[in-house]
Amino acid sequence: MVHLGPKKPPSRKGSMNDMPRNLLEEIEKLEKLFTVDTQKLKDIVAHFIGELGKGLATDNGTIPMYPTWVMDWPDGTEEGVYLALDLGGTNLRVVEVKLDGKRAFDVMQSKYMLPAELKVGSSDALWDYIAECLGKFIHDNHFGKYDMDNRVALGFTFSYPLSQDSIDQGVLRTWTKGFDIDGVEGHDVRPMIMAALERKQVPIDVCAIINDTTGTMIASNYTDPETRMGLIFGTGCNAAYMETVKNIPKLKGLLPDDIDGDTLMAINCEWGGFDNENIILPKTKWDRIIDEESPRPGEQSFEKMVAGLYLGEVLRLVLLDLYTEGFIFQNENIEPLREAYKLDSSFLSMIEEDPWENLSEVEDLFLEKLGIKTYDNERKLIRRLAELIGTRAARLSHCGIAAIAKKAGLTSCHAGADGSVVNKYPDFKERGAQAFREIFDWDMPVEEFPIKVVVAEDGSGVGAALIAALTHKRTAKGLSVGIKK
Repeated sequence: MVHLGPKKPPSRKGSMNDMPRNLLEEIEKLEKLFTVDTQKLKDIVAHFIGELGKGLATDNGTIPMYPTWVMDWPDGTEEGVYLALDLGGTNLRVVEVKLDGKRAFDVMQSKYMLPAELKVGSSDALWDYIAECLGKFIHDNHFGKYDMDNRVALGFTFSYPLSQDSIDQGVLRTWTKGFDIDGVEGHDVRPMIMAALERKQVPIDVCAIINDTTGTMIASNYTDPETRMGLIFGTGCNAAYMETVKNIPKLKGLLPDDIDGDTLMAINCEWGGFDNENIILPKTKWDRIIDEESPRPGEQSFEKMVAGLYLGEVLRLVLLDLYTEGFIFQNENIEPLREAYKLDSSFLSMIEEDPWENLSEVEDLFLEKLGIKTYDNERKLIRRLAELIGTRAARLSHCGIAAIAKKAGLTSCHAGADGSVVNKYPDFKERGAQAFREIFDWDMPVEEFPIKVVVAEDGSGVGAALIAALTHKRTAKGLSVGIKK
């Protein structure tokens, strides 16, 4: 039997039978606002496919579809020692990966705190600090093994918006994650870090600059060759997949002779800006408030509806309206709830995970986090609201995955996914699978679905090291890793 419509997720604890009529009516209104039905899912996927195509054809799309110049899947024979550097918002991580040539690896890593002042200081100060940390890692683990004439290859996970003309080049488009350093935006970051490595006499060659989503895809494919996509659903969201070069019109005339039309190239979609034009996504008044009050209104429309950074903010805004309209929290001090981004996605997770009939853990959560006393019926409404927000995020997220699968002609594959939302949010994968069932009209048990979202390998570490290995192998054969010179 074909499932033609979404299954309404039941409230898992407690009955709604004793709910006052006014609260039941309010829940029904919220269900209409947050439910994305089957036809809407299909319409979103169709529009998504078109926007992916625009991004491949021009540099002006809301989904930029950045070519990464990663043009090979690992074949499992990669071996050797490679380094990876992951520059995050609060620390940097150095990872050593030993590939054994049999689709297995060993990992050793160190984390180094990133002083806050470096995020707003000078460019040289940042790169010198990174070079010092890399030098310490080499000294502590490989003293005397490498020198400036015998360098170890490194893949640099630089997960900020980049455009690339080659695998070892990356022009920063804009700083994010609290960085604001002059003289980097609009410039290639590789010469900057290489100059610092020279100054500090650190025997490392940065041979690949990647995004963590691309790394996730390559690392997952190394251990699971059925992987054809890399996904990030955490604080933000993104996807990468392999596209045939002949289907990337904006590269026409730029490719070296040894890259033919049938060559595959990894595309870093940066799909958070999907539907910035407000054509198709079913935004509520609360989604519009989040966008209007964000640092960059009108941008990252898709991300603001599905990413972990925003799920708690949607909940907070709805709860404030419910309070103002007299449905909840009467005679309570709700001032703590007025603080923007006071709640994060883990708050919704804890609400949904409460196993008790009276939702006592939700009661404790609101007391401890907000100082608000709640009653049984209020908690039932809150839990249903959390379910609706979480379910909408999962269903919309899987529209993007389905669109890539259809665009790339993938009828069967695994999609390696990393991030706190996909790996920790209750029932995210199950709700997404239900969306797949409706989008593709599948009539089979979930375990037989031809496209599956699976837990990913460490893209920012293992993936970066693997891409360094693939780049090393490719250049050793004299093959191109960038546009025609």
